Order: sequence, then structure tokens, then C-alpha cells
Amino acid sequence: MSLFIPTYFSPISQYSEIIKSNEIVFEMEDNFQKQSYRNRCYIYNSNGKQLLSIPVKHINKEGRKKTKDTLVENDFPWQDHHFKSLKSAYRTSPFFDFLEDDIAPIFYKKYKYLQDVNIDTFLFVKDTLQLDQTFKKTNSYQTESVTRDFRVLADRKHQPKKTIEPYIQMFDDKHGFLPNLSILDLIFMEGPNAISYL
Repeated sequence: MSLFIPTYFSPISQYSEIIKSNEIVFEMEDNFQKQSYRNRCYIYNSNGKQLLSIPVKHINKEGRKKTKDTLVENDFPWQDHHFKSLKSAYRTSPFFDFLEDDIAPIFYKKYKYLQDVNIDTFLFVKDTLQLDQTFKKTNSYQTESVTRDFRVLADRKHQPKKTIEPYIQMFDDKHGFLPNLSILDLIFMEGPNAISYL
């Protein structure tokens, strides 16, 4: 069993562990942490690294807030902004045209909860890369030792220790190779070949 926190178009480091996992379990009972990959991802645009962040709000104002209860703040047109940013960054990439219609529903569907966005982004990547893995969700916070605990990969400050092999990126001639961006960067550049990279 491999334990992950569902994140927004997760970083490559998370998917490199997901594809090695037979059984994926998503932690649904964790506390929300600001500035984590739970509601943000990074892509590569003409200026370098670009943050895409989903604005959130919480039902309870007091105490710890669970990620599963975190609401998407839809007063701000974040979906429109994110989709335009992806088009601007990747429209000339090798695989964006092939995947644009498949990814578009995530940016038109109205979401209430952040977790639903994150599960949908996982399902998009799973379908695109034709991953066989199924997933389960936790009913209580996992404290006992788990065989493979990758929840730390949701933390933006936690960078993978292993060396990331470079692949061709859209603007690497201007800014060099940027490691561990969103899985979307790898998919739009490598398409089905992303699996062998991971």
C-alpha cells in the first residue's frame, strides 16, 4: 500500500512514485497546509516557473481545517486563468493539441471541494498515461506505519533527493531545465513517453 495526498496536477516526483505503486491510497483526513501542492502546481512559461494556485476558503474559521472540507473559492475566475496560462505556455508543445479537449472539462466544471478537483486531475493523468492503478480513500487519518508513505510529497518544501533527469522543456533555451514541475509539463512535452521517463 502506498499512501499519497491528492494534490493539484501533482509534481513529477509524486507520479514517479505512483507508477511504482500497486495499491494507491489517498489520505482524505489530513489537515490542510497552506503553500502546499494541495492547491497549487508549477508550470514552465516564457518567464520561467509559474505558479497556478486554486483560491480556497474554509467552512470552520477556528482550529485545524481538514483538506477534505476545504472549499474552492469560485468568486475568482481561477479556472479561466489556469486554462489560459496552460494554453499560453504549452500551445506549441508536441502534445498539447492532442490533450486539450480531454483536460478542458476540469476548467469548466464547477467544483465545491478542493479534493474533488485533485481527484479529477489524478483521473486525467491516469487516463492520459494509461495507468492501471486503482485507488482507495482513507476513512481515518493514517498514523500506524504504512509500507510506503509518500504524504510528504504534498509539501512544497520537500524536494526529492534523487536526481531528476532532464527532458526537453518549452523554454529551457532561455531559463535552463526546471526540475519537478507539474506532471502536465512532462505530459505536454513527452506524451505517452512520459511513462518511460517516470
